[in-house]
Amino acid sequence: MTTLIIIAILPIVLLYIGLYNANKLLLPVTIAGLLVALASAVMQWNNGASAIFSGMMLFDNFSVAFSAIAILSTLLILMLSKGYFERISDNVAEYIAIILFSLAGIVVMVSYYNLAMLFVGIEIMSVSLYILAGIDKKNFASNEAALKYFLMGAFSTGFLLFGITLIYGATHSFGLEAIRNWAVQHPRGIDPLFHTGIILIIVGLCFKVGAAPFHFWTPDVYEGSPTLITAFMSTVVKTAGFAAFLRLFSVSFAPIAEFWMPTLMVITIVTLFVGNLTALYQHGFKRMLAFSSISHAGYLLFAIVALSATSGNAVFMYATAYSIASIVAFGVLILVQQQLGSDSFECFNGLHKRNPFLAATLTIAMLSLAGIPLTAGFIGKFFMFSGAMSRFHLWLVIIAVINAIVSIFYYFRVIIAMYFRNAEHEALTVPGYYQFVLGFSALVTLIIGIYPAIIHNLTYNI
Repeated sequence: MTTLIIIAILPIVLLYIGLYNANKLLLPVTIAGLLVALASAVMQWNNGASAIFSGMMLFDNFSVAFSAIAILSTLLILMLSKGYFERISDNVAEYIAIILFSLAGIVVMVSYYNLAMLFVGIEIMSVSLYILAGIDKKNFASNEAALKYFLMGAFSTGFLLFGITLIYGATHSFGLEAIRNWAVQHPRGIDPLFHTGIILIIVGLCFKVGAAPFHFWTPDVYEGSPTLITAFMSTVVKTAGFAAFLRLFSVSFAPIAEFWMPTLMVITIVTLFVGNLTALYQHGFKRMLAFSSISHAGYLLFAIVALSATSGNAVFMYATAYSIASIVAFGVLILVQQQLGSDSFECFNGLHKRNPFLAATLTIAMLSLAGIPLTAGFIGKFFMFSGAMSRFHLWLVIIAVINAIVSIFYYFRVIIAMYFRNAEHEALTVPGYYQFVLGFSALVTLIIGIYPAIIHNLTYNI
């Protein structure tokens, strides 16, 4: 709970700093506050937590692990924001504060133990993101992205809310354990309220994580939003969505998996093919990453389709690998856009000659996202495939492997451009704080890929 309080108070402090025009203090205070929040979260590890506030919140190891990766990812992304928001507006304090308010909603999302708190957490996060997507008022695409995100978010919220309402009507409770007990006591037959509620919740949550066929908002919103905000949505928000998804299904709906599992399996397969095949035909790096994020949503759904005691660890490993690699990709993209004015693949031609450091870190990120061995992405996919194999979903793993091979083509398209095509632009400069974030993220990607036990042994019991 201390972590949530720190993150909720920090943006208010930043707003006061902005009120007195002490903008130079904004980023240092933000970094210090997030480090304190991260330390507070880690200190709750293995503390034997129990549900609090009448069973509404549970800050257990699951919550601690996903809160920590969300805070760390937000910290790395905000370290890339120096000078970024100033290009858009003078309201820097407000933008950073909104990101932190969204992070507070995310912490609620990964710590809820009651469907009412899940809804509250999603809305705190979503309302903040609607604003952030449209902060670049000079860019029509940003305004369009905010409007589309708002409309699609409203639809998904409606599905989610009605689903929660129907489940409450059937079980007379919002508590996850009470819902599970009701499902155990009614193992047979189809209850119109309860089972319809599950389907509506699946639709609502699939909207939030960008899973097909509810993905159609994702490419335009990701492409139109400021790149730094896209990085936040693609990593922190997606991780929180799947953590919330997993907690609900593992705690409440596991006893009736035979009902909802076929639906999620179909969604998983469609998501993999839509994300990977569409990414092949993109001409811009940012839009390619948008469709790539859809395909990764499909891989993350593996842990829920093959629900087991290790699903939490599998989602955490995959989300960590994906988030760190994506931060590198978006960090390089920000520099390319700022200095070359475009995100086309041609802008990456000969990057290894113009800036070997950027080329090396982006190569590591692309290899990780493609799931190549000795990177964190390979370990993440290994955990997902192992979980599916343990549940006898061999054919699902075969489909996933085929899609992973397809993804190699568009990830390696960037690598080929950097190393095998002639440079057509001037050298790119990399500020010191970018060097730290990109270097740190690339190093962590390799460490996890080579020594996965470092994280796996610590988070095995989440």
